[in-house]
Amino acid sequence: MSADLSALLEIACRAAHRAGEAILEVYNSGDVPAVRRKADDSPVTRADEHAEAIILKMLAAEAPGIPVIAEETCEREGVPGACPLCFWLVDPLDGTKEFLRRNGEFTVNIALVEGDRPTLGVVHAPALAETFWAAGPGTATRQRGDAAPRTLSARAVPRRGAVVVHSRSHENNEKFSTYLATLDAPSTRVSGSAIKFGLVAAGEADLYPRFGPTMEWDTAAGQAVLEAAGGSVSTPEGAPFRYGKPGFRNAGFLARGR
Repeated sequence: MSADLSALLEIACRAAHRAGEAILEVYNSGDVPAVRRKADDSPVTRADEHAEAIILKMLAAEAPGIPVIAEETCEREGVPGACPLCFWLVDPLDGTKEFLRRNGEFTVNIALVEGDRPTLGVVHAPALAETFWAAGPGTATRQRGDAAPRTLSARAVPRRGAVVVHSRSHENNEKFSTYLATLDAPSTRVSGSAIKFGLVAAGEADLYPRFGPTMEWDTAAGQAVLEAAGGSVSTPEGAPFRYGKPGFRNAGFLARGR
């Protein structure tokens, strides 16, 4: 890891944790947060917006030369028409539905994209006191609470008995069921938000298929962590999964271990 990338990773980690603290203030307040529906009918709360404001302020102060593309700003102002060569990609609260369900499986995602690839990523799950981060091959790391950080390594995907991680919305999904039928004796595990990338990176799951659309800020940080752990993310057809696409919109993908 270069000194510059190491410094940017430290900034991103601090911003993610500060945002996570703000999210937990809402989450633990006992109040039911007001929910507003965005144009795509996905929910947003004051926790999303407060967390994003914190991240934007910190990144602007500590890495002022790098533009930021963030979910809630894009919802208000529209996505940029041109993609910078290097930019931060921010989802201040990935898994707002999980936040509203109060199951703890939501994250703060911050990635650095250079060219069309995420080279740095932080996935912080504040309610679980768990953080995944990486900035290049062999740097994937997980920390739980105050325990010492541990380096992650994705495991080889087994021919039989692969663990497939998926979101709750996929449980009755026809495409997901069809995909499972192509595997030999798979088992499944449910998880919310970008935590799924972390589980594959940690060798606790083998495959994370996604058949519906996502946005680039949903996936970039998790992809950076998984690829640093030796895994991969590709299109369903096997092509590299790129960033800076028109509208910053993803089609389906397959994340996998080694």
